[in-house]
Amino acid sequence: MGMDNVTVKPHEKLALALEAELAAVNTLIRDRMASKHAPRIPEVTAHLVEAGGKRLRPMLTLAAAKACGYTGPYHIHLAATVEFIHTATLLHDDVVDESAQRRGRPTANLLWDNKSSVLVGDYLFARSFQLMTECNSMRVMHILSGASATIAEGEVLQLTAAQDLSTSEDIYLQVVRGKTAALFSAATEVGGVIADADPTVVQALFDYGDALGVSFQIVDDLLDFEGTGQTGKNIGDDFRERKLTLPMIKAIAKADATERAFWVKTIEKGKQDDGDLDHAINILRKHNALADTRLVALDWADKAKAALLALPESEIRQMLSDIADYVVARLR
Repeated sequence: MGMDNVTVKPHEKLALALEAELAAVNTLIRDRMASKHAPRIPEVTAHLVEAGGKRLRPMLTLAAAKACGYTGPYHIHLAATVEFIHTATLLHDDVVDESAQRRGRPTANLLWDNKSSVLVGDYLFARSFQLMTECNSMRVMHILSGASATIAEGEVLQLTAAQDLSTSEDIYLQVVRGKTAALFSAATEVGGVIADADPTVVQALFDYGDALGVSFQIVDDLLDFEGTGQTGKNIGDDFRERKLTLPMIKAIAKADATERAFWVKTIEKGKQDDGDLDHAINILRKHNALADTRLVALDWADKAKAALLALPESEIRQMLSDIADYVVARLR
């Protein structure tokens, strides 16, 4: 390889180890994105799929299958399925959030329109279900269709919980488990299932994906307040979109009357003025909400790494463990 390990990020290292499989996944994705009747479909999906996301979720499926000694061919189908489900939710998400940027580029709903984003998202969901049936495994279908329902449920729960100041950490966790962790855990679990791995190993892969997904989302929510812009999002997007995340929930729990009035004005009523974001960040710092949230993210990353110990020792297992470290390393 000839690259210094310091410069190669864990997800890049995993991508190199899975190079052939990822190439097959990309080919399959391009093949199934095609539509001879509606050219708008490949236009919109290509914009997202080619945008150079890390392909983390499909990589997790490939890595889980490989860690269990699977040689193919259906892990390719499953990885593509996972990426289709993910891309469908992104298209729908950007409409719901009225986002203008995704991975540092204009979103599909901005380049085309909301109608295209919603309908192409529907198309990708349908395609993902077609793909998952090709593995001829009821258990795989059960896991992935279940995850799709859980993701949608998490998104709907977030709609009502996001602007409600009484939202607890438990409800926040339920939202995160739905909208983010469900696809991570399904991605890793089906890798074990398709490899016909031992039930304890399959459970461990599920636990790893679940904890990794929770950690990933908490880090994202934290970077929204103290990021360096590397997420392709702007600082304070969640605050502007009045989306209660863990740092805010922790600060609201400790709020005095004046601060509470500020949160009611900005989040519940949505009246935001210049300087409100800076004021919000100052309140978060005052209550150690950012530092406390960081500890929660690190704790979930540790849970993810601990789950992997049930897997046979291998280079891939070590890479999966490094991914958990990398997710929280984005905070440094």
